[in-house]
Amino acid sequence: MSAETFIESLAIRGRLTFSSVEALSALGSSALATRVALMRLRERGKIAMPYRGFYVIVPPEYRRLGCLPPEQFISQLMAHLKTHYYVGLLSAAQYHGAAHQRPQELQVLVPKNRRGIICGQTRTAFVARKSLDEVPTNTIRTPRGDLCISSPEATVLDLAGYPANAGGLDGAATTILELKSSLDGDKLARVAKTAPIPWAQRLGYLLELDGESAPTHQLAEYVREAAVHYVPLGAGAGDKEYSRSKRWRLIVNTEVEPDL
Repeated sequence: MSAETFIESLAIRGRLTFSSVEALSALGSSALATRVALMRLRERGKIAMPYRGFYVIVPPEYRRLGCLPPEQFISQLMAHLKTHYYVGLLSAAQYHGAAHQRPQELQVLVPKNRRGIICGQTRTAFVARKSLDEVPTNTIRTPRGDLCISSPEATVLDLAGYPANAGGLDGAATTILELKSSLDGDKLARVAKTAPIPWAQRLGYLLELDGESAPTHQLAEYVREAAVHYVPLGAGAGDKEYSRSKRWRLIVNTEVEPDL
């Protein structure tokens, strides 16, 4: 079997990913000959290799990108790497209805630090998340298979925990407030227990920024019981005397301006 026939047979069956081991077995040639054949297909733009030993078939509509969009292969790649994951932060927020901020990369939460992926014009960023297996997720059906994304409650908690990945506190607050109407108070308090308590303190404050009602009662109870210290809202408290939020045991050391 030729390399081109091999990828065509996969595409006919609806598969757009494969490993170098599969290709070696299917082609029945030497490892060197298989690598050369796959390299030629890559040069013609028919396949791409976002990770060593893992290939994606690039349909004509994505040739200009030089790769399959990462949300269409990330589940298969994580299975190949035997790594748990979920799509989170701004990438998950889009699936839950947030529209103000569109990430320039697919944001993926994983158990430990991992280098990001650049494939053609697409980018995938990995963010290490402790207690990842405890985080509630939703399964989204896509044309290329299932995609695991964080639940709305887990998404806003991660945004509060990783504001640098959401355009700073202003950007995080914008997206959190966009998702507020889809949040469940009980679920919010439960997911808060999967992360450091300062995340919950910051999240509660941001959810109430617009002065409108928010499902924060249970979260505030959790903070009242679990938060021992006041923590700064933004990075570094400095020497200045700042106002404090007693409800969230938070030092309000920066002004947050959501873009809503």
